Amino acid sequence: MGEIEMSVAAYADLRVVDRPVPNLDAAEQAAAAFLHALGISTADEGLQNTPRRVARAYAEMFTPKPFEATTFPNDEGYDELVLVRDIPLRTVCEHHLLPFTGTACVGYLPGDRILGLSKLARVVDYFASRPQVQERLTKQVADWLTDHLQPRAVGVVIRAEHTCMTLRGVHATGSTTVTSTLLGTLRTDARSRQEFFSLIGIGGTG
Repeated sequence: MGEIEMSVAAYADLRVVDRPVPNLDAAEQAAAAFLHALGISTADEGLQNTPRRVARAYAEMFTPKPFEATTFPNDEGYDELVLVRDIPLRTVCEHHLLPFTGTACVGYLPGDRILGLSKLARVVDYFASRPQVQERLTKQVADWLTDHLQPRAVGVVIRAEHTCMTLRGVHATGSTTVTSTLLGTLRTDARSRQEFFSLIGIGGTG
C-alpha cells in the first residue's frame, strides 16, 4: 500500500465518479412537480414545505460522509478474525427509491495491515449513500476491503428489510433479505467459514 492514510473518495467504485453537488432548488421543484402529477396539492399548510423536505432528505441520503481510511501495520502478526457486528445500515432501493434498512456484519482476517475499527462502519455507510441494491452493496464493501487491505479473507453479511416489499407490491411485512460475500479463506476453508457465521449468529454453513 505504501500510504498509512488514504482518502476513501479515491476508491469509489466505477459507477460513481465525480458525483455532482446536489442542486436542492431543482430537486425541490421536481419534488413539487412529482406530487402534483400524482394529484397531491402542496397548497395545504402541512404540505407547503414538503417538496423542500423531500429534496433535503434525499440529498442527505445520497451524500456520503468523507473520512480517512486509516490503516496500521499488523506488527503483532494478529491472525484471527476482526469482526464488527450489527453495523446500522440505511440506504435507498434504486428500483423504487424507497428505503431499506438493516445491519451489516463485516469481518476480515488481517494480512500485513489492519484497519481502524470505526472505519468498517464508515465503509458501509459510504457505499450505502447512493441508490443501491443489496447484492451490489454487499460485494462493494467486501471488494473495497480486499483491494485496500490485502487481507487473507473478507466476509460481509447484510440483513435488511425493504420497504419496496413491505409497503407495496407483495406487502411482505416482516420479511428480511440476507446477502453475503465471502472472499479468501472464508470462502475456501470450511472451518473459517463456520467460525465467521457462528460469530455473527447464523447457523449452518452448507
